[in-house]
Amino acid sequence: MTTDAITPSRKAAVLSEALPYIQRFHGCTIVIKYGGNAMIEPQLKAGFARDVVMLKLIGMNPVIVHGGGPQIGQLLEKMKIESAFVQGMRITDERVMTVVEMVLGELNQEIVSLIHQHGGRAVGLTGQDGKLIRARRMKLISKEGGNDLDLGLVGEIEKIEPELIDLLVSRNFVPVVAPIGMGPNGEAYNINADLVAGKLAERLMAEKLIMMTNTAGVLDQSGALVTGLTASRIEKMFADGTIHGGMLPKISSTLNAVKGGAKSAHIIDGRVPHALLLELLTDAGVGTKISADEAI
Repeated sequence: MTTDAITPSRKAAVLSEALPYIQRFHGCTIVIKYGGNAMIEPQLKAGFARDVVMLKLIGMNPVIVHGGGPQIGQLLEKMKIESAFVQGMRITDERVMTVVEMVLGELNQEIVSLIHQHGGRAVGLTGQDGKLIRARRMKLISKEGGNDLDLGLVGEIEKIEPELIDLLVSRNFVPVVAPIGMGPNGEAYNINADLVAGKLAERLMAEKLIMMTNTAGVLDQSGALVTGLTASRIEKMFADGTIHGGMLPKISSTLNAVKGGAKSAHIIDGRVPHALLLELLTDAGVGTKISADEAI
């Protein structure tokens, strides 16, 4: 979607293709899970910020949820703090939680700053602000049987209170949310960013939930991109192991979101420049679309 060296006729064609989508999504909420290389490489970070500002300028309401797993892991290693994973979840004691809050806070302000640098207005939040994300301690069932696994300060979402998000959107700000929830006694919980994005999209009845990742989308067993998925096909791909590993929480979150009220969800490759605009403003789109309906 870059405009460098584009002829006037090509610019007109691009605008003509984008206009129906601009009109269709005007005033709609777009929840974006921001992560992967798009959150690390300087050129992709700048491009993402510009694209978010553009979406706001043309009348859409982007809401950003960001992760920070790799950056948290790097700082823990640097500080020589051991950190183990169980079933894909990082065990989080008080020392690890301090690092989580530190890193997510820095990343949150960096994203806000980038949006400001490119002409937008953003406000950084955690789930503790305005009691946005009510959480409780997550316990996983041991695969070997026996007692539940205690992950420490890892949380699961109990409730989303979106009033603060609604207020910021109504005042033309872009909310940028770090995935930290608040427990019943005010304690902080580390929550998977995919889960936060999915629940927030569900609660806001978002037009779209977009997950930016380091993959082209969902791939079938031959490695080919699957452009559209429904609930029934997802269940089959879970059962035969086609969807596995880190893609499991992403797919589960997106499927729950569209079942709960979001109109559609998309898993796209954040390594592609302007992937966000390509998904929203072109006929072909990019990545994998997930729908609760059997007709995509």
